[in-house]
Amino acid sequence: MARVYNFSAGPSMLPEEVLKTAADEMLEFGTSGQSVMEMSHRSKEYQAIFDETEANLREVMNIPDNYKVLFLQGGASTQFAMIPLNLMNKNKKADFIITGQWANKAYKEAARYGEARAVASSADKTYSYIPKTTAADFDPEADFVHICMNNTIYGTKYKELPDTGNVPLVADISSCILSEPVDVTKFGMLYAGAQKNVAPAGVTIVIIREDLLGNAMDFTPTMLNYVTHAENGSMFNTPPCYAIYVAGLTLKWIKKMGGLEAMKEYNEKKAAVLYDFLDNSKLFKGTVVPEDRSLMNVPFVTGNDELDAKFVSEAKAAGFVNIKGHRSVGGMRASIYNAMPIEGVEKLVEFMKKFEEENL
Repeated sequence: MARVYNFSAGPSMLPEEVLKTAADEMLEFGTSGQSVMEMSHRSKEYQAIFDETEANLREVMNIPDNYKVLFLQGGASTQFAMIPLNLMNKNKKADFIITGQWANKAYKEAARYGEARAVASSADKTYSYIPKTTAADFDPEADFVHICMNNTIYGTKYKELPDTGNVPLVADISSCILSEPVDVTKFGMLYAGAQKNVAPAGVTIVIIREDLLGNAMDFTPTMLNYVTHAENGSMFNTPPCYAIYVAGLTLKWIKKMGGLEAMKEYNEKKAAVLYDFLDNSKLFKGTVVPEDRSLMNVPFVTGNDELDAKFVSEAKAAGFVNIKGHRSVGGMRASIYNAMPIEGVEKLVEFMKKFEEENL
């Protein structure tokens, strides 16, 4: 069997070790006589899997005890509504920094429930940079400030967090979770769809400070109230059991790799291979200002739409799949999440060099 190098932005590739373990345990987990896919979420066997997964996430991310960890459904997009419903509850105001499509969707959804304000935006240059802000830019009466930490489509990433004073900072970390250490205490809440760096699609991870719980708007649906899930250990209803199990396997793999410091070092090394080539290429060029480049998502172009399409086609034939840029921006994008081996990036660069020689 020949596996391709999958540069998809999500669902994305998983570590082979994780896939092999999941395959080995597909028919029977341990001595349970059943697959995890078949287990009751109320069983002792599954509760043990769940508890170990949460414990490992807390350990790997160094999550303090005063933060709840929730495993939810609905994707990060459902959080766009859950966040204002639960947190926009004192002054009915929230500030947003618009750095791409997902940040903008979160902003527009919050505007349905209160006064959402766009403090800054990088739309003027196709979201190719992270806008600079100061503490004075934020409303001290805002109930929260929302950012998208890593922008999957546009390939930008926060290297320095905005100073929001005493206003809780909420961050979508869907495409950078577990890629490097993050100081959880600097946030009121973090959330991530798991299908990019953690598990298959289906589970959304929410890490929320306990003092932010318990003040949801009166009309908040039961399933969209964080308290519902916090008080029931994410078991109010059937959770996405199998995705949580795979997330647990991924966390064990990360621990074996050396934790998040080691992941950061590896990811920086990988990204440097591609960025160094792009910075010196005569055909390809990156689209993000160097100081705001993502380690996870690398968009690039040739400057010619027909040549871009030719590259995507020939790359796929050569075993480099899902490298076409998002439909809203075109070009190419290589998503090089934790599971992408450095060999994959090196071979992609070799292919790009060959393509450049043949098409200049």
